[in-house]
Amino acid sequence: MSSVKEFGRALIGPMGAPSGPIETFIEVPFDLAGRRIFPDGLIRARRGSKSWTALVEVKTGDNALATDQLENYLDVAREHGYDALITISNEMPPSPGIHPTAVDRRKLRKVALHHWSWTEVLTHAVMQKEFRGVADPEQAWILGELIRYLEHPKSGAMSFDDMGPSWVTVREAVAAGTLRSNDKAALDVAARFDALVRFACLRLGRKLGTEVVPVLTKAEALDHATRTATLAADLVKSGVLTAAIRIPNTVSDMTISADLRASKVTTSFDVTAPKEGRPTTRVNWLVRQLADSPNSVRVEAFFQRGRTGTAELLRELRVQPTKLILDPTKEIKSFTVAQVSPAGAKRNAGRGGFIDSVLDAVDGAYEEIGQRLKPWTGTPPKIRADSDVEVEPEIRSDLPSAALSSQDE
Repeated sequence: MSSVKEFGRALIGPMGAPSGPIETFIEVPFDLAGRRIFPDGLIRARRGSKSWTALVEVKTGDNALATDQLENYLDVAREHGYDALITISNEMPPSPGIHPTAVDRRKLRKVALHHWSWTEVLTHAVMQKEFRGVADPEQAWILGELIRYLEHPKSGAMSFDDMGPSWVTVREAVAAGTLRSNDKAALDVAARFDALVRFACLRLGRKLGTEVVPVLTKAEALDHATRTATLAADLVKSGVLTAAIRIPNTVSDMTISADLRASKVTTSFDVTAPKEGRPTTRVNWLVRQLADSPNSVRVEAFFQRGRTGTAELLRELRVQPTKLILDPTKEIKSFTVAQVSPAGAKRNAGRGGFIDSVLDAVDGAYEEIGQRLKPWTGTPPKIRADSDVEVEPEIRSDLPSAALSSQDE
């Protein structure tokens, strides 16, 4: 962070740090209530008279952050007038701004608490080097070495690889219809699903070189427990976990629906239909955009003043687009283009695992559908040629009034 200026600023800039030089220190000793404690690091950024300082605590592998340790560091930061405590671990929060470890909120009145997953750090590094750029060649090489290190399986910076100990119990309860919304296991799986979606966003964003984020309402962003409770309730009612992610410049957000009863993952995009042309013309407009998409893609059409739509596979619409049209007099208002794939049952990452099936579904839906769809734009109006303008015949003023009346007739 101190060597590669662009990378350091990308990480701490959103926390309110000034854009000046960054200093970094390792294992700085502090005294707290007669004890000697050593946070893993300290970061300081200065510009002019403004100074910003944060303590850092790091965990790798399966090691989890500890509440008492973080609260001690928050006390140290408050006593020294520091601005923040940053934690780094493999724990994946369900959404940006949520910390994976609960601490006494009174300790956060003067000190901010931030968290980076190792996946997020790697994503920032890749995006900075490959897409945003690093001005100095030597700094670019240093950042490349960090990326190479973090991507090594022995670095301790792991990917999201476990749906948690409650996964099998919840999946079996969903199949049996015995799951309850107040079950702690349901809440745990719901929170881990959101964390998986967050990981999928970071992974896809790293590939695209842009920011991909989960879609949350204002209430969910302020209190993520509301989101978790709603997700758990939906899981009990229908056996389905749902989420949405936002990818810049796509026709819509991508919807992710994991049906644990049917063992299927559905990923989809919504497309507003053209506002001109016959129904068949509108279907053909969409099919042309999906010329290289798999035959198994499902297309649904929704009609004006209609509660239900029609659905057909892409392979059928390529041959007969009218299969999507039950009533030619009804106007198509929108389409939903979806890809359905099997959902893995295992809790861990790898072949046959739920995690990999969701990640593959997200990447595949964007590659096969999302990056190919473009919104409809109307035909621009044309300027009329002079020959198209009708000119009233000139009336001669030298004719008698009777002749004028006859001429008007």
